[in-house]
Amino acid sequence: MTRIEAVIFDKDGTLFDFASTWEAWALAFLRRLGRDEAHAREMAAAVGFDYEAQVFHSDSIVIAGMPSEIAEALAAHLPEWEQGALVDLLNEEAGNAPQAEAAPLVPLLSGLRAAGLKLGVATNDAEAPALAHLASAGVTELFDFVAGFDSGYGGKPAPGQLLAFCQAVGVAPEASIMVGDSTHDLHAGHAAGMRTVAVLTGMADEATLAPLADVVLPDIGHLPEWLGL
Repeated sequence: MTRIEAVIFDKDGTLFDFASTWEAWALAFLRRLGRDEAHAREMAAAVGFDYEAQVFHSDSIVIAGMPSEIAEALAAHLPEWEQGALVDLLNEEAGNAPQAEAAPLVPLLSGLRAAGLKLGVATNDAEAPALAHLASAGVTELFDFVAGFDSGYGGKPAPGQLLAFCQAVGVAPEASIMVGDSTHDLHAGHAAGMRTVAVLTGMADEATLAPLADVVLPDIGHLPEWLGL
């Protein structure tokens, strides 16, 4: 096996637990944006959120989609909103969402860096809220590279962010791994020529992720052991 020299992580559902972070936020956001309860329920259905159970459906656009795609799904229910303004609102609101770490991030990431690994983040969120979330966890400086869908490299499942990371840190894709919780993440890793690690802190189950991953881990806290560190 080629020695691993770099790790690029997805953010939502990987560094941060998806359900703990986003389900309560989604309910509050939809209620603020909706004209009334019925309107909020309509918007919830449009983005794959079970309003009554307060959980996302596994195929929700919110799980792996970009803010522009979420705004497009909401657009028919918000004709008074220009799409760019709606994207801006989503980014602003998302940046303020309290994050639930999937595993204690400072010791985990510090340990990976101490082992000589280059670290990056590739998210379909926008770059500004991504940086806000990393800052809130006190881990921004532990990453060598952070890219959102609007950073100029495209979004997943295309490999642009991952290839830009490899170029930025001077590590070949075959010596890098993509760690993520969705099929978008794993497809991007394969397209970039990386090995792939799936985690179960998002909304996809093991049966969905296993065919696309070299290994499926409960969460990123198990990564050092898998790497033999």
